Amino acid sequence: MSITRRTLVAGAIAIAATPAVADTWPAKPIRMIVPLAPGATADIVARLFAEELGKSLGQTVVVDNKTGAGGTIATAEAARAPADGYTMVLVSQGTMVFNMGLYKTPGYDSLKDLMPVAVSGGVSNVLIVHPDNPAKTVEDVLAQARAKPGELTYSSGGVGTSHHMSGVLLELRTGVKLQHVPYRATPAGIMGVVNGEVVMGMFNTPTVIGQIKGGKLKAIAVTSEKRSDLLPDVPTMMESGVKDYVVNTWMGFAVPAKVPDAVTARLNAEINRIGQLPHVREKMLAQGIEMLPPGSPAAGQKLVRDDLELWIPIIKASGASAG
Repeated sequence: MSITRRTLVAGAIAIAATPAVADTWPAKPIRMIVPLAPGATADIVARLFAEELGKSLGQTVVVDNKTGAGGTIATAEAARAPADGYTMVLVSQGTMVFNMGLYKTPGYDSLKDLMPVAVSGGVSNVLIVHPDNPAKTVEDVLAQARAKPGELTYSSGGVGTSHHMSGVLLELRTGVKLQHVPYRATPAGIMGVVNGEVVMGMFNTPTVIGQIKGGKLKAIAVTSEKRSDLLPDVPTMMESGVKDYVVNTWMGFAVPAKVPDAVTARLNAEINRIGQLPHVREKMLAQGIEMLPPGSPAAGQKLVRDDLELWIPIIKASGASAG
């Protein structure tokens, strides 16, 4: 058989098999890869959706935590998985966008190797300072930065995190020069502000809400487009005078790029439905995650593409690199 004929026959078999896969799926448990350790906010979200998906699909959805290298290990593994609908992965702005600019070889292309099934929620960051800091507004903080260019410190949970990128974007949008102090993990970065080791930080709102309410940290502004339901009295960065400043770290789910459309559509419908359940929305908000309106896989692809166009130049301008 010629190569051309073999190719045509193989293509015909694949086309014929696609409806069969969609009709019988799921016929066995589904694996959900999560690029964070058990107990992390994203892990809690993944397990919540996995439980509800299992109920609606009639198959167990097994959460598999794979940590390390900023989520590239887990995401690359998902991208290489068979495109049969039995592997999905929790994705975020960090793994699908930031990593494309931070890693020379992340192991996957977020536009070519993965298909976003649905983007479910977003987490704002909040600009925090120590309570003894006299700053009350973003302009007060910027004045402190302008007084000592390159000396005002801000912490993060590591290079390339949304905490880090929030600082980079603040520099680009205002022209101030800051000093980034990356810690090995988010809790350590937060404690750097609490203990006065650094001047400020911009961390995920749910990770610092306890210290804010307990008086150990002062909230200056949130980074989302709209005010956070968790901190309704705290203005946004744009309300505070910083134009075109939005950092709202989204998260959702993706599958290998060549999973049959019918399977992707079914997952999309189920995840969107689950995301609107009152008890799910309540539990998500308890984790500081505000639900986004239901969207299609195409909308998820557009979000990734638009974010790449925005953030890759910003990351390159910052000189940030994770390997």
